[in-house]
Amino acid sequence: MGREIRLLETREGEGLDRDVPMIVANGVVYDSDLDRFFVELPLIGSRSRHSLRAIGYDIVVWIRFLDQARGKAVWSVSHDDIVAFHSARRQGSASHRISALSWNRSGASLDKLYRWGVDQGLITTSPFRHRQVWSRGFGTRRGANADRNMAYEPSSAMFQPRFVSLETYRLFNRVGLKGLTPTGHECSGARDRNGTRNALFADLLVSTGLRLEEAGSLLGCELAKMAVRDSSQRQIRFDLPPPVSKGNRGRTIMIPQRIVARLQDYVDIERSRAVSKFKARSGTPQISRPIRVEQNASDPHTVQLFDGSTAHINRFTPDERLRLVLCKAGMPDAPAALWLSEVGLPVRFNSWEMIFLRAIRRCQNADLDIRISPHQLRHTFAVHMLAMLIEQQIGQTSPDHSGMEAYRQLLSDPLQQVQRLLGHASITTTYVYLDQIAGQADTVDTAVGRLLSALTDEAIL
Repeated sequence: MGREIRLLETREGEGLDRDVPMIVANGVVYDSDLDRFFVELPLIGSRSRHSLRAIGYDIVVWIRFLDQARGKAVWSVSHDDIVAFHSARRQGSASHRISALSWNRSGASLDKLYRWGVDQGLITTSPFRHRQVWSRGFGTRRGANADRNMAYEPSSAMFQPRFVSLETYRLFNRVGLKGLTPTGHECSGARDRNGTRNALFADLLVSTGLRLEEAGSLLGCELAKMAVRDSSQRQIRFDLPPPVSKGNRGRTIMIPQRIVARLQDYVDIERSRAVSKFKARSGTPQISRPIRVEQNASDPHTVQLFDGSTAHINRFTPDERLRLVLCKAGMPDAPAALWLSEVGLPVRFNSWEMIFLRAIRRCQNADLDIRISPHQLRHTFAVHMLAMLIEQQIGQTSPDHSGMEAYRQLLSDPLQQVQRLLGHASITTTYVYLDQIAGQADTVDTAVGRLLSALTDEAIL
């Protein structure tokens, strides 16, 4: 019987290294050098816990294959092992066959591992073969030669973001999250006790483009930063802290004033009741590895830890934010998290995913074939926001511009705005939403018609 090789998604201890995966064989570290590779991943371009976990699973599948099918260790491989792995993963039985997209992701993870191994002197050459290809530049960036892994399959399907119409979303919100009938009436025994909170969370996602972790790690004290100072404001600017956003980049998001008002109502009523239950139940022991802090009276966004040090709330990661417990005179008072369960505990990120799955089942029970994930709402925001910005830009396109200049002006500004709102590092990532808009004939017809009417005959020619 072979060794039990498995992946541990987290490590014991505190800090950023906690989300670094670890591969163990029969309960002990599989390979010390491989473990060092995982520890160094945040320093070589893989920082988010999702990326770390994905790379970990790609590598553990590879190691199990080496151990069981090839009788080899991770650093004693050749190109023949890559060929055999490709045959097993892409041409094997249908139950174990993966898509070209998954293969490319797996290959990228293993390529990263063996490039690191070459740099560290653990192997002389990578088992992958590479070739030089010309990479086109975008915008003002010039093209350059790039080193391409030849195991990459260029025929794989391009990523296509899934989004829904606003009417479909409203049905999902009403029936799935709130537990009402499609017409908005009470449904006996189906209404969700946390439906108001869940519907508000979904509305926040679809109206801002926030990722689940970004919205789910907001703190109650941050609501003050969203305060409406001018009743004529339709959008409230909010600076998302770097540790909360993907890539540690931070960004400014726009939250509709009506959403901010509803968030305040949630805090004043539903969250307030949850905090009361937290105090009555002494809920702190139910929070894993709580971080007890005292708020600074003069600055509610600065907290004092029990070791005497102080920190701004913008320094905490999403996981740490869900572990923050505000204390008064040394006694636990309330979790710092904005989103709380009925008994006052922070709503975990995987709990939101389960909430959406329950909402899907409610829709199915109501004969509605609606399946929406939290990340799909981010795509929905992007597609609809881009379509509206392009439509607005068409109306502002100057007829004095040449046809090419008009198209450049038409597309560049909306794309850049959506890029900033979503926090994409490259505008090329944002381009995928243009294809979604192009797939809607009515949107294209309207846009083209308005563009033609905005341009003179001379400019078109």
